Amino acid sequence: MAYIQRAIADILKCRVKTSKCTLIVGARQVGKSTLVKHEFSEYNRTNFDDRLTRLQAKEEPKLFFLNNPRPLFIDEVQKEGSVLEEIKQIVDESDERGQFILSGSQKLELMKEVSESLAGRVSVYELAGLSLREIHQIGYSKHFIPTEEYIKARERELKSYDNIWELIHKGSYPELYDVDRDWQEFYSSYVSTYLERDINELISTDSITFTKFLTAVAARTGEMLNYANIASEIGVSEPTVKNWISILERTGIVYLLQPYSASALSRAIKTPKIYFRDTGLACYLTRWLTSDALKNSAVAGNMFETFVVSEILKSYSNEGRDYRFNIFYYRGKDKSASGENEIDLIIEEDGMLYPVEIKMTGNPKASMGATNPVLDKIPDKKRGMGVILCLIDKKTFLRENLIALPIEYI
Repeated sequence: MAYIQRAIADILKCRVKTSKCTLIVGARQVGKSTLVKHEFSEYNRTNFDDRLTRLQAKEEPKLFFLNNPRPLFIDEVQKEGSVLEEIKQIVDESDERGQFILSGSQKLELMKEVSESLAGRVSVYELAGLSLREIHQIGYSKHFIPTEEYIKARERELKSYDNIWELIHKGSYPELYDVDRDWQEFYSSYVSTYLERDINELISTDSITFTKFLTAVAARTGEMLNYANIASEIGVSEPTVKNWISILERTGIVYLLQPYSASALSRAIKTPKIYFRDTGLACYLTRWLTSDALKNSAVAGNMFETFVVSEILKSYSNEGRDYRFNIFYYRGKDKSASGENEIDLIIEEDGMLYPVEIKMTGNPKASMGATNPVLDKIPDKKRGMGVILCLIDKKTFLRENLIALPIEYI
């Protein structure tokens, strides 16, 4: 299979050289072990998916590390978290860098164990599915932000995405781009593997009920999270839905986009929005079996928004940056007009707030940025360039401080 160069590889290689221990987190099948195999071929490798390997690491850790000498890559390390204490002792006894690379597909749960055992000793990076830049072999590596400097730099490596709905429908898992894999068969296998390996130990229900839950969440991608609504649909309690949502989040299946909180926005809604991290998986679960059917469906707008949000998040994580404190959304009644108003994304950086609208249109209007002035209410912040990411064919200014960009600019 052909290896697709990952955007995070260069920054990862630099950080591994300066860190005693490096952790790569991300959902199953996004390419964590393949990345390490190609970029760190000198590392010995072991996988905690194997029960016997886990058993030896737990019961005879000294023997385990004799059999698996450093530099060492441990895949699915969250399956035997007790080994982290042993790793801590090893790295504390030496000033050597790059001793361990770890990976795991249970992000937040794993982070808790890491924070307890390897605090100050580990560098953490997120690997998502393939980005549009990676698929089209674009070398530009900076995160998306609608500044004049970014737009000029990004224009030097623009490529046209003629098949965007095929990509949205296909999803971003590398295996779908490495081999001629049947789409339905891949996602059917993915869901089964996910339920059996990642979920089985974390939930106390049958796989059919949890699959119904997965489908219900996929049908709501791009919407505000309503626990009661989901609970009512699948017939479980609201606390159960909250717990299961947290499992989806920490295993890299969904992302919860938090509302922008500022005291000046007194009438803002405080509920997060939920997005599937991979649109192909969301399409499979909601039974949109072709890109044409998806493009012409009632959910096309939400799926397009989900795709664009995911691409923006990837631009951050592929640069080794944490996006959680930079990207928000706004919905509320702080504007003078009647009814609720929304800004799809607010990107905060260096005291500037950049409003972003995501529209499935080739004919954007200046009125689509009508809510942006609400950000002027926030003290100690300035409003930056507003942007409408859409299906327009070229960069177009709609106002002096509002620009429409094709999604090729992400």
